[in-house]
Amino acid sequence: MKDCLFCKIVRGEIPSEKLYEDDEVLAFRDINPAAPVHILVIPKEHIDGADTLTSSHEGLIAKLILTVQRLAEEQKLVQGWRIVTNIREHGGQTVRHLHFHLLGGGQLGDFGLK
Repeated sequence: MKDCLFCKIVRGEIPSEKLYEDDEVLAFRDINPAAPVHILVIPKEHIDGADTLTSSHEGLIAKLILTVQRLAEEQKLVQGWRIVTNIREHGGQTVRHLHFHLLGGGQLGDFGLK
């Protein structure tokens, strides 16, 4: 997608602090971190969000989650970490490109959920 912020990062048009990259996945530090460790893990293929996934994406989703897990290990988040994906405007999605937030490095709030 031509105007998508994350697609521009994938194409190298916007710089990022890359932590992982392969043919399908890119991971980079969030420029506005919400935790001491805040990494975004995205598919290089433009997918609007989790609400548009199909069964054809099963392998890619597994790869994205396993990449999050590997990065959590590399970042030494042994006391815990969180994976978040936001969906559409009311869900807090500010960039309409599927992405997972890896958050950790300190005590995280519970969002009022138990």
